[in-house]
Amino acid sequence: MENEFAKHEKDYIKVYQEKGYTVNFRFEDGKLIASESKNTYGPEDIYVVAHHRYEGMSNPSDMSILYVIETKSEEKGTYLLGYGPSANLDANEFFKAVPEDNVSDSAKID
Repeated sequence: MENEFAKHEKDYIKVYQEKGYTVNFRFEDGKLIASESKNTYGPEDIYVVAHHRYEGMSNPSDMSILYVIETKSEEKGTYLLGYGPSANLDANEFFKAVPEDNVSDSAKID
């Protein structure tokens, strides 16, 4: 059976938004920032409850990972990180620093 979300990050984001993961996060100055509340989070302040990796259909170097996040202050949302040649190395290091106990697949949809 083919995964119905396998082709596009936006399909996953839409489903997670329907499940309440509506906060958009951005990465700046070593922190994740919630777009509306402007709350900032370090690696120890977030829980990665699912993640999905993608490779571009026409360009294998077009790669990304979608992180599904819950925070200690109960904000829920997503963050899309490019990796490979287009990677933001600081954001990549941020997610590597999330404590192992704060990473699970408890909200994964597939």
